[in-house]
Amino acid sequence: MTHPNQALFEAGKSLPIIPTCEHFAGSEKLILKGFEMQKKLGPVFDITCDCEDGAETGKEVEHAQMIVRVVNSDANPFKMAGTRIHDHSHKDWRQDVDILVAGAGETLAYITLPKSTCYEDAKTQIEYIQKVAKENGIKREIPIHVLIETHGALNDVEKIATLPWLQVLDFGLMDFVSGYQGAIPAINMRSPGQFEHRLISAAKARVAQAAIQNYVIPCHNVTLDLKNPYQTYKDAERARNEFGFMRMWSIYPTQVQAIVDAMKPDFTELVAAQNILIKAQDAEWGPIQYDGELHDRATYRYFWELVQRAKFSGVALLPEAEKRFFA
Repeated sequence: MTHPNQALFEAGKSLPIIPTCEHFAGSEKLILKGFEMQKKLGPVFDITCDCEDGAETGKEVEHAQMIVRVVNSDANPFKMAGTRIHDHSHKDWRQDVDILVAGAGETLAYITLPKSTCYEDAKTQIEYIQKVAKENGIKREIPIHVLIETHGALNDVEKIATLPWLQVLDFGLMDFVSGYQGAIPAINMRSPGQFEHRLISAAKARVAQAAIQNYVIPCHNVTLDLKNPYQTYKDAERARNEFGFMRMWSIYPTQVQAIVDAMKPDFTELVAAQNILIKAQDAEWGPIQYDGELHDRATYRYFWELVQRAKFSGVALLPEAEKRFFA
């Protein structure tokens, strides 16, 4: 029987199916704690090993080498750890790439590029990553995430969204607000202002639109309130339902489950989705009737993406669907 990945998307691209939560960790201690949390919760979130804010000044080489070591170790069983390198204006960003791609290019889940000020910044960094990957015999495309947190990057966001190897566009709220030099009050780095201030909401909508129309995942900024998981949940819920963000950053352990829960798909139709896909596969993906309704490839694509996102959120599927589609 033909798998839905082969049957449903031959006509064009689809959005990547990746976890809805990305947890940042800077030190080796916090990265290893993140891996332990992955083992406990399951492979429902990624870990970003941070070379930018996480590295001590003067110890950039040692920090990047540490990330290579832990990412390649048995502590990372799900291979769901990426890294954030220094920005284009920093003298060490090429050094980051040289160490990380050469040492862990086959293992890194993604590389995040911060503080791009324009399309050319991101393009230059991606081209260098591609060059180093080729020189080291790495044939896979290493997924790239680009942070949209400056006026220049927002101005070029539609163009940035077309770059090769791009998987995620991240919205960086704090740097974005800081760039307004007081025109946006600092209180709008928190809710409800971060969703209701017109300049911020317009920027978020623009990032999400640029991402989705180019088959890239839009990722939402952090919640600053570290000790209130419910606030994180509500922020993630608004980001998902009002703006179309399909992923969100975590900077504190209790935020992870809140984000995963808030960004889960609407599972009220999950059982029907699985049954429809099973029946469609039996019909070799031709039109079928289910519960008095007609379904064809258009609805199959929607239901297949729903089922995959449910799987990534840790939801148990029907045994038959699990066997057919994920065995």
